Amino acid sequence: MSNKSDTIIQLDFAEEMKNSYRDYAMSVIISRALPDVRDGLKPVQRRILYAMNELGLTPDKPHRKSARIVGDTMGKYHPHGDSSIYDALVHMSEDYSLSMPLVDGHGNFGSIDGDGAAAMRYTEARLSNGAMTLLNNLDKGLVPFVPNFDNSEKEPSVLPAMLPNLLINGTTGIAVGMATNIPPHNTTEVIDGVIAYIDNPDITTEKLMKYIPAPDFPTGGTIINQSEMESIYATGEGKIKLRAKTEIEDGDNGRKNIVITEIPYTVAGNKTKLVETLAGLMKDKVFEEIYDVRDESSKEGIRIVIEVKKDRNIQNLLNGLYKKSALEDTYGVNLLAVKEQQPIIFNLPTLIGEFVAFQEELYTKEYQHLLEKSQNRLEIVDGLIKATDVIDLIIEILRGSSSIKQAKGCLITGDTTDITFKTKASEKEAKTLSFTERQADAILAMPLSKLIGLEILKLHEENDTLLANIAEYQRVLSDKNALFTVIKARLKAYKKTFTLPRRTMLENTENTGYVEEFKEEDIYVLIDKFGYTKSLDSASYTRASEETLKEYAHIIQMKNTDKLCLFTAQGNMYQIKASAIPKGKTKDKGALIQTLCKVDKEDILLYTSFEELFESQLLFTTKNGFIKQVSGAEFETIRSTIASTKLDADDLLVSITVLTAHDILSQSMKVILLTEKGTSLGFLLEEVSELKKSSRGVKAIALDNGDYVVYATAQDSNLESFTFNNKTLSAKKVRTRKRGQKGQKANLDV
Repeated sequence: MSNKSDTIIQLDFAEEMKNSYRDYAMSVIISRALPDVRDGLKPVQRRILYAMNELGLTPDKPHRKSARIVGDTMGKYHPHGDSSIYDALVHMSEDYSLSMPLVDGHGNFGSIDGDGAAAMRYTEARLSNGAMTLLNNLDKGLVPFVPNFDNSEKEPSVLPAMLPNLLINGTTGIAVGMATNIPPHNTTEVIDGVIAYIDNPDITTEKLMKYIPAPDFPTGGTIINQSEMESIYATGEGKIKLRAKTEIEDGDNGRKNIVITEIPYTVAGNKTKLVETLAGLMKDKVFEEIYDVRDESSKEGIRIVIEVKKDRNIQNLLNGLYKKSALEDTYGVNLLAVKEQQPIIFNLPTLIGEFVAFQEELYTKEYQHLLEKSQNRLEIVDGLIKATDVIDLIIEILRGSSSIKQAKGCLITGDTTDITFKTKASEKEAKTLSFTERQADAILAMPLSKLIGLEILKLHEENDTLLANIAEYQRVLSDKNALFTVIKARLKAYKKTFTLPRRTMLENTENTGYVEEFKEEDIYVLIDKFGYTKSLDSASYTRASEETLKEYAHIIQMKNTDKLCLFTAQGNMYQIKASAIPKGKTKDKGALIQTLCKVDKEDILLYTSFEELFESQLLFTTKNGFIKQVSGAEFETIRSTIASTKLDADDLLVSITVLTAHDILSQSMKVILLTEKGTSLGFLLEEVSELKKSSRGVKAIALDNGDYVVYATAQDSNLESFTFNNKTLSAKKVRTRKRGQKGQKANLDV
């Protein structure tokens, strides 16, 4: 019986976790998430294209079911799930994501709106012409092939890309601890940039940008920070600010329409959400200027219409939309790609440099392949020409031989053993033959039709052509400049095939802030006993019944450009913009006042509009018997919270009364104070001084120990009663004395 300890492997947990996670991270970085700098493809994309090429799905062949493509890719090369493969296939067909789509999709492959593709069993696909620039010459041994995941197949480790796919189509990928985000570019501009680099490998970023000024997004739009592009291309990192392209048109009933014809690339594949966001900004009254939002897009192109109310500042509205919606967005650039199993951040010159170095390698191998092929063919043609000169002897050898092997041996080495000849002269001549093995095979396979004079002439012409080709191939391989001339010629040919005008415009635009526009009108702010607050327009308020309005503890009439001011017993004033108060109907609940400002658990004594406050005086009375008048103008501030008065640590405000100009000028206005112990005191308002809001005030009443003011009001002395704690009290029974004297007990009940 074996010892169990012999089968236990001792491992350090931290070390095992570190090694395992490192292996996983490298697998994600190299084998999944990041593109190869040479062909610009991630492994799943490369395997899909190769599988399609193996299925013969070239642009001139019929489409094939996507499920078949996904099945072949997953079964042979990429065992990571069909959904991820199909998603990659769909992405390579999106003309709103790629400048040069690599897959020609047939069926529902989704849309720019955000609609998903149909299931793979319904859609069909084939390779595009752009994909063939990556796959051509795959049979010429230009790139290495490696075993697949189970060693049952071979797959290319990189495709022989003849166009800089990484720059043209861009890519996005999230790996472990790093991410790549390479924007798409204009094919024509990129090819011009590559040619410029070939002509001058030391070209600077600035000079290279004369050919490649900025990315060119398939969705168009406008890059508004063109001046920052040089820094982005020089470092390989940065942020591009993208803005939708808009037009202004005349609408119905004198209104103007903002028509969005191109959207930022970051919204591609999610246009519906953009339209919903714009509609939400209208519905939530974020922009009062918007009358309607609708999507009129069709196969002809994007057309999102924002209908603007009459006589509104359209540019100001656009500034607001750029700020609060995806009509202006940021694209983060990170030129990260894999080179020799290492993730590296490239800049524009080095990225193009890697492609040029790859082209030099590919074209060298291609011309070596062509040279070898031509030399092999020349050997055969040369042998066939020689064979036609001695065709009678060859026929005699074939007729006198007992096997093909025997005849072939004679052609190659002149061995005439056991071969029957008609004459000794023929046998002697046969011994001088010295064809190569390849020539001998071609001679033995040569049909008799090749003996026609015209066919012999063609062999001589082919021989001359092959000699010229071999000389050209050797010249190209021996001269680097000649090789680059060939590369540039093919790039120029591709440029004619894939030329497209620039779609993304470039400019430098300063972001202008949005200035809220209001059509000044009266509103009513309704606050119930629980503090729920809302505003109604005049029409809605007029339609409300008296019974409904009785449910509200406070109703303040004000302008929609005004501010609601709250004064608390704790000596603070809070301001809320009228625009921040939720608009609604009488049946709507509204929002708690605590959510509109920072009043929290303080006791609110007074609600008033700032306009009314500014034109009034406030009469402050505290629990400890201090009183003062303060001008409403003192409370003009841009801050949302300020101290409304000075209070001792043990003091609180018990009353804040709004005094009009008439109240202040009247000589019959009387201040009435009530205390906890039931004493009352009345004195003329004119005895109360006007002080600053930062002062404590003057003594209004002399209080006994333990007594404090519970109520204060100011009213015309001719009025016979006032209300306190829902009780009607007699104002006539409050004795009028000098301010600051003791109160007098009295039964004030009416």
